[in-house]
Amino acid sequence: MTGYAVRRMFHAILLIKCVLVVVFLLLHITGDPTAIIAGPDATADDIVRLRTLMGFDQPLWVQYGKFFLGAVQGDFGKSFEYGESALALVFEHLPASFELAISAFVLSVVIGVPLGCLAAFRENSLFDRSFIGTTVFVQAVPDFWLGIMMITFFSVHLGILPSFGRGSWTHFLMPAFAASTYHLARLGRLMRSQMLETLRQDFILTARAKGLPETMVVMGHALKNSAIPIVTVMGLDLGILLGGTVIVETVFAWPGAGRLVVQAIANRDFPVVQAVVFLLASVFVLINLAVDLIYAYLDPRIEYS
Repeated sequence: MTGYAVRRMFHAILLIKCVLVVVFLLLHITGDPTAIIAGPDATADDIVRLRTLMGFDQPLWVQYGKFFLGAVQGDFGKSFEYGESALALVFEHLPASFELAISAFVLSVVIGVPLGCLAAFRENSLFDRSFIGTTVFVQAVPDFWLGIMMITFFSVHLGILPSFGRGSWTHFLMPAFAASTYHLARLGRLMRSQMLETLRQDFILTARAKGLPETMVVMGHALKNSAIPIVTVMGLDLGILLGGTVIVETVFAWPGAGRLVVQAIANRDFPVVQAVVFLLASVFVLINLAVDLIYAYLDPRIEYS
């Protein structure tokens, strides 16, 4: 297990390095940001001097070398827009993104998993058919549209929930729900299908034939043996939510890293974009590593060689 974890960490480092290369190249393909940084009143000479000062007149491989040497030391440079350390700026906004992502993740698990189990136990019932139809519909609803509709109804018409910002627990309700709906529906459908497959296995019939209580059959046998695909999806969903709430944060003016990176892309603030992508990619890779290690606990038959 230890050797596997070490190898996975080595692969994770290589993956993060590849992410940095891709992001660096994609940002520089978009063009020279000095004209935006200099402002509309800058002259051509001002732009040339600024380009030289910031090193954008150097060959691309030289720029990447300086960027990579700084990145491995945690230095992504200063934000063009805010004039402070890009990494420190991202760390200021990360807690808000983590709070929103974890709230949405918990909401999707707490609602999706029990409803999926209940639908499996009541296969082909009215509840089961309604559950399937509802989850298909919910997965097709864009989160930005749902967010706008919620703001219109709960904030504009009813006036019971704040429409933007981060403060009390009421600020979490609409953005967390909007971010969780797709993951909630997918997790519920997967839970239902896995539970149905497990409940038809011979060991479940044997457990019931021995007279074990239904609660023990479900919690001790069926749920644990259905958990590996669920844990996989949960790990992916958490990683996606940590880095994919950009639209929701923008709709609700949530002061997180997602909204920050949208503004940074619009302003071509390269250091901030690179710092955000580095941190979120690192978190996503570590979550996937944790999911792989959890497999061995859920199913002892899995061996890492």
